[in-house]
Parts: sequence; structure tokens; C-alpha cells
Amino acid sequence: PGRTQFKVVIKALSPKEVTRIYTPRPLDRNDGTFLMRYRMYGSVTKGLKIEILYGDQHVAQSPYILKEPVYHEYCDCPEEDPEVWQDVMSCPVQEPQITEDFASFPTIDLQRMLKEIPAKFSQTRGAIVHYTVLDNHIYRRSLGKYTDFKMFSDEMFLSLARKVRLPDVEFYLNVGDWPVEYRKANDTPGPVPVISWCGSLDSRDIVLPTYDVTHSTLETLRGVTNDLLSIQGNTGPFWENKTERALFRGRDSREERLHLVKLSKENPELLDAGITGYFFFREKQKELGKAQLMGFFDFFKYKYQVNVDGTVAAYRFPYLLLGDSLVLKQDSQYYEHFYIGLKPWKHYVPVKRNLEDLLEKIKWAKENDEEARKIAKEGQLIARELLQPHRFYCYYYKVLQKYAERQASKPEIRDGMELVPQPDDRDSVCSCHRKKPLREDL
Repeated sequence: PGRTQFKVVIKALSPKEVTRIYTPRPLDRNDGTFLMRYRMYGSVTKGLKIEILYGDQHVAQSPYILKEPVYHEYCDCPEEDPEVWQDVMSCPVQEPQITEDFASFPTIDLQRMLKEIPAKFSQTRGAIVHYTVLDNHIYRRSLGKYTDFKMFSDEMFLSLARKVRLPDVEFYLNVGDWPVEYRKANDTPGPVPVISWCGSLDSRDIVLPTYDVTHSTLETLRGVTNDLLSIQGNTGPFWENKTERALFRGRDSREERLHLVKLSKENPELLDAGITGYFFFREKQKELGKAQLMGFFDFFKYKYQVNVDGTVAAYRFPYLLLGDSLVLKQDSQYYEHFYIGLKPWKHYVPVKRNLEDLLEKIKWAKENDEEARKIAKEGQLIARELLQPHRFYCYYYKVLQKYAERQASKPEIRDGMELVPQPDDRDSVCSCHRKKPLREDL
């Protein structure tokens, strides 16, 4: 139907309530479905009315009426009953990766962790943050000098605590790139549960959604253009009009990426690969050249996308899946939290670690266009399901819940910890119906 035909109006149900709601145009996903985003800059107590209009006619069972209070992002109004919250959020009953991650940790010995983790990991890695959640407040201390990325975890934990009451829990989060715990369950001593953003086949870290997809979700409509939702409305030309070559752009963070550029120079009819920044292999820039930066939406002008690891898993993979191109994914020991739901040859085309079969796979895709298109579509559909914003909140909550259940002693606020404050919200009305008014407010 075209994106200009539809209009979506979101407003307070009660004419007496006035609130600012930013409602951009719907995103046309070019398959008959549209994605609507909105961001509230104030809460409503009576509810919201959502109207979907085609011309001046209501369509798709419009209008939708939400009769409960609806709160903006910074309103601190957590649901006290986690079961109710998970039900409202349609959280999955099981997350296979969480079940797998906790298999090594039937009980969690906090006292052992307090002795061992600061000594073992903070000096060598320098990117460990110690968190305690107590009475729905977040406390933390940084261990090491490379902990700046705690701003992403702080932001997500605070956002989650504004929506649901968190369990009392104490844990260590690795905010560096690499997983850190490589001991096996039957080693003596055995592994300790460190939470990380990336896992690997030979490590025992408990994996959370990466800082990248977390930040993308929280920042939607607040300055970030390449978020997981906007990608879906900017997937380039229709399949038959895309350039029939594979594309790669990225930094020189792994040797195979340099090999890609050499392959591209020898086979320009199959592959367009370029390094956009040199840091690890600066001596190679003269030989291989430096490619211009490219807008991410422009990636999808190409039919095939090559996904090669960076320092760890390439965090662009979720974005590439959500596009409308076929992803050729390098075999990797590293994984993100959602990889467990993907199957090679169903959601992406696997490529050997050393890339020796990459050209052959591109040729296969060109010769089997309909099958390649089908795999691209399946990958896109599974990514749309697994990478919805509410699924990240559910996942974060389930990791904290499972961790709390297995702790052998009570979490505490340790020496050196500071409260991570909720953001100041004086600009927007936030009157939480769940909170009992203080005596002086009555």
C-alpha cells in the first residue's frame, strides 16, 4: 500500500490529560507489514487511544484502547508481582541459552566469588563490575580501569527496575569483549558464574544480550538511527533489484577480514569487501587500501551480506539478519544470547572459519536464487521474533531471577559500592498508581 497511505495517531484517552507523544511515520517492511514506533514524554493515568487510518478510514480493528495507566520510559513505577509483569510482557517460559548457561551452576557461592573474582579477573581483564540489587535499587563498584561500558548495563538495569521489581541479587558483570571463565564444571576448583555479553564454546560465562542491541533498544527514537527497529523499514530495494554481490565493510579486527579484501580484489564480480579503519594491522593499509564508510541502510542494496567475527562475535549480525539480504556467516566459537535459536541453511548460510568456501557459497546463492531468498526471509522472520524490545527485557529479568534463585547466601551492599541513581524526571508527569502515597502527601 505504500508508507504515505497510513496514518497513526496516538493520544491520551481522556481529553483532560495532555502529554507529548512522538509518533514518526510507520516503517514499511515491504512485505505487507508495517512497524509503528512511538515514544512518550509523559505518562497518562486514564490510558491511550491508538488510531490507525487509511486515508480517513479506520483500519486493522482501529481504534485500540489501552485503559490502564501508561508510563513513559523514565517513570519509576515497577510492577510488584514479577509473574504478572512476565505475563503482560509475553515472556517465553523457557530461554534455552539461559538453561544451558546455568547448568554449570546449581548453587552460587557468593563468598567464594567475593574472594576469587576480584583477584582472578579484575587485574588481568580490568573490565569487571560488581553489582548488588537490593530492594529494587542498583549498587555497583568497578574493578579495573576498562569499565566505561558499565554505562550500558547501568542503563538497562535501571530501566528494568522501573518496570518490574527485581530480585535481590549480587553478581559480577564482565563489560569487556571476551568471555573470561574457561574452567569446566568438573574442574577443581570449578568455574564461577561471571555474566558477559558474549559467550564462546569453550567458556562458562552466563550471556546477556550485548551492550549494542541493549543500547539500540533503549535509544530507539532518541537519536540513534541504526536501531533494530529502524533497520526493518530500510532494507533497500526489493530482492530482484539488489546488486548480486556479497558485501563486507568493517574494521581490521580479525585477519580473516583482510583475507576478504584480497578475495574481493581477485573476484570483484562476486564480492565487494573493504576495511574502513586500521588499528590492528596498520601495515596492511597501503597494500589493501581503505574503504569509505558506508551508511548501514546502504548495505541492503546488496543481495548477500558477509558476517565475519571482529574481536569476538560480530555484533552487526542481528542487524544483518533483520535486513532483506542473505547472510553468509563465518563459523565461530563465539555467540550472542539468541544464536541458539538459529539453524544454518534455514536462517543463514554457513561459511568455514578460514573462508575457503565463501566464493563457492556466493556462487551457490546466485545459482539458487529462490532458495537463497527463502533463507534470507526465514532469517529475517526469526530475528524479528527474537530481537523484539520486550524479549530483551524478559531475557535480562530471567537471568537475574535464575541467578537469585541459586545464590547460597544473601546479597549485600559491599564496601566501595555506590548507588546508581534513577534519572531525574522533573520534566514529565509520573504519578505511579502502584505506589502508596506517603503520609505527608495525603
